[in-house]
Amino acid sequence: MSTQPFPPDLPLSDCLEAARLRIQVSPEELTEARTRRDAIGAALREEFPGSETYASGSVAHGDALTPLTDIDLGVVVVGVDAQYGPGKHGPAYLQERAAAAIKRRLGPAYDDLRVEFRGQKRAILVRFRDPVTPGQPDFTADVIIALDNPYGQGLFIPRYDSWDRSDPQGHTRLVHEANSASQVAYARVVRLVKHWNRRHDRPLCSWNIKALALGCITEPMPLLDGLRRWFQHAAEQVVAGDTPDPAGVSAPIKLNKDRREVVRLLRGAAEAVERAQAFEAAGYRCLAQDEMARLFNDEEMFPAPNPERVRADSADRQRRRQGSDSLAAAWGVEVARSRPAVRAWGIS
Repeated sequence: MSTQPFPPDLPLSDCLEAARLRIQVSPEELTEARTRRDAIGAALREEFPGSETYASGSVAHGDALTPLTDIDLGVVVVGVDAQYGPGKHGPAYLQERAAAAIKRRLGPAYDDLRVEFRGQKRAILVRFRDPVTPGQPDFTADVIIALDNPYGQGLFIPRYDSWDRSDPQGHTRLVHEANSASQVAYARVVRLVKHWNRRHDRPLCSWNIKALALGCITEPMPLLDGLRRWFQHAAEQVVAGDTPDPAGVSAPIKLNKDRREVVRLLRGAAEAVERAQAFEAAGYRCLAQDEMARLFNDEEMFPAPNPERVRADSADRQRRRQGSDSLAAAWGVEVARSRPAVRAWGIS
C-alpha cells in the first residue's frame, strides 16, 4: 500500500525532508552492517599482520539508502611489495588467503556464508545469505585487497589478474570534507539523487553521483536548491565528458548508459525541479508536489497528491494565465491607440 499524500498546503521543503527520511538507512541496519564489516576487518588484519583496513562506500560516506544491501571495505597488505604489484604477481593468491580467512572467522556465525573471488573484477564478494533489512534477498560485502603505492598517491587495487591505481581513502576524505563544509547538505542531496538514480534504471554509478556533487554541493543549502544545482551541474559535466576522478588518481568515471540518454534524463530532472519551485512560488503547492512525485517515481517515498486537487489547481492556473494574456493584449491595444503617429524617418 502506498504512503498517504502530503497535506496539499505543506511547503515543498517539508515534503522533501519527509521523503528523505523515508529512504534514509535505519540505525538498526547500520549497526548490523558495521558489525559484519568489523568482523571482516578483524579477519583480514589477523591474516595480514600489521596491515591497515579501511571503510569505503555509502556506509562510510554517510549517504546509505534503505534497504541496505551491501558494505565496502579494503585491506592494505604490507610486506609483499617485492612480490606483488604492477609488473609482478597479480592479486589472486592474496585474495585466496583473504577469502579463506573470512570463511574461518565468519563461517560459524553465518551458516550459509559464501566467499567468491575467482572471476571478480576487483573485489572479493562475500554473500552472507542473511539480509540486514527484512524482506531483502541477501546482504553482501565487497572486499578489496590493496597495496600501497610507493610511487605516488593512492593504492594499487585489483583489476582481474593485474592492478589499477585508485584512492578510496582519499575519496572518503573528500566526501567527509564536503559533508562538513555543507553542514551535511552534501550527503542529503546525494541520498536523494541516488534514490532518483535507482528509480530510473541507474544511468550513473553511485560514485559518479558523489564525484559530481563534490563540484557543486560545497556549502549549506536547502535540499530543493541542492537538487536543482546538482542536476544542472551534472547535465553540464556529462555533456563535456566522463567525470574526472576527484582524487586525480583513477581513470575518469564511465556512464552506465548512452551519454545522450543520460543528459536527457538529467536535463529533464533539472527542469522538473525548476517547475516545482515555480509552482510553489506562484501558490500552487499541490502542483509542486505533483512535479516532485513524478521526478522520484516512488509512491512510498514521495506520494503523488490527490489527482482531483491537481486538476483543480491546473485549471485555476490556466484560467489565471488566460486572464493575464487577455489583460496584456488589451493593454497593448490601449497603448497602441494612445501612441501618437510618428512619421517614418526619411520617408516623404
